[in-house]
Amino acid sequence: MTTTVVVGAQWGDEGKGKVVDVLAPEMDFIVRYHGGSNAGHTVLRNGQEFKFHLLPSGCLRPEKISVIAPGMVLDLPLLLEEIEALESFGVEKPNLRISPKVHLVMPYHKRLDELEEARRGERAVGTTKRGIGPAYADRAARTGIRLSDLFHPDEFREKLAFNLAEKNVLFQHLYGENPMPVEPMVEEYLRMREAIEPYMADTGHLLQQALRENKNILFEGAQGTLLDLEYGTYPYVTSSHTISAAVGLSTGVGLRQIDRIIGVSKAYATRVGGGPFPTELVGGLGDHIRSAGKEYGATTGRPRRCGWLDLVLLRYAARVNDLTSLAITKLDVLRGLEKIQVAVAYRYQGRITQDPPEDLGRLSECEPIYESFPGWSEVPKTEQWEEAPEPIQKYIDFVQREVAITVDILSYSPAPADTLRNSRLKA
Repeated sequence: MTTTVVVGAQWGDEGKGKVVDVLAPEMDFIVRYHGGSNAGHTVLRNGQEFKFHLLPSGCLRPEKISVIAPGMVLDLPLLLEEIEALESFGVEKPNLRISPKVHLVMPYHKRLDELEEARRGERAVGTTKRGIGPAYADRAARTGIRLSDLFHPDEFREKLAFNLAEKNVLFQHLYGENPMPVEPMVEEYLRMREAIEPYMADTGHLLQQALRENKNILFEGAQGTLLDLEYGTYPYVTSSHTISAAVGLSTGVGLRQIDRIIGVSKAYATRVGGGPFPTELVGGLGDHIRSAGKEYGATTGRPRRCGWLDLVLLRYAARVNDLTSLAITKLDVLRGLEKIQVAVAYRYQGRITQDPPEDLGRLSECEPIYESFPGWSEVPKTEQWEEAPEPIQKYIDFVQREVAITVDILSYSPAPADTLRNSRLKA
């Protein structure tokens, strides 16, 4: 039995979907444990791309059991669309289990998200406008609606009416918009019960039973460490906990039951939306990396900000996630560059430090200090680490030493085959 967590070690978009897909053949269960449709995991299959937003990336493998755990928030119409889209990949019905405890992203959440971002103007967080923040806010305020509520129609209607009484005051008097009616929403969601009911299960019990039977479980994170509600660049963060500790909170699997935690990082860095980004490259090189890496959001299509790899923040991610190893992706994107730089420390408040400030919101005040490396003109054409191009070996060796964690997965294209796995690397 092995239990593996795959977690983003940057601001999300690190290539976690590819890493999950590479590890999936070894697994029995693949579990999404937080976030919602603001996530975008891209998996390549037979030359076709599938962009997962809510479904675990394992759903393209019907022999695996995929799980949506209670820590997620679910856009139900979008989930049903995503399930239907799987048919084009030969999956008529995913082997999927969904916790009845998941909270629903309702239409008023998405509307609030969009209107509030517009109201903030220059102070906008840069959300995906998918309603994730308002849904998690209602969960914390104990006014959220769970998937199980749909199977108690009178209670569902009562809860929905209570929520809309408040939301409609905001729509009318804060945003100057029309109110949203109750009954059409009740009818829309009750119609979806029949389609979703076959997938519902006690996922906590299911996973504990799997552990007793020595099954292999992979926990698939969304977004990245630096977007964590507590440990990220607040307030420019998501509304759930993105670090590895969220597995225990969101699935019912205890922390002592986790065997390995793999942090995924690009060979460079990107982020979407607002917030500090010390190694950001504006113009020239940043534009080149964006173009070469096709750095546009899988959920929104927004261009990602691009910059050099930041080892100060990667060390931080290793610490707060208790990483056991790293996966480095998108080595191919840096191909052809004469020189590649890596931030190894910051100049902050008159001193040089290898640690980020306690308040990551102050990252904008940090000046990165770089080490330079020769670029590479080709990517690995072998499964043997020793035969990888020398500049890549030097680059990865340096990352290992600086972060003090083994790099045991290297990815150099979206294709599953273009992956070098080497558990022999030593930190």
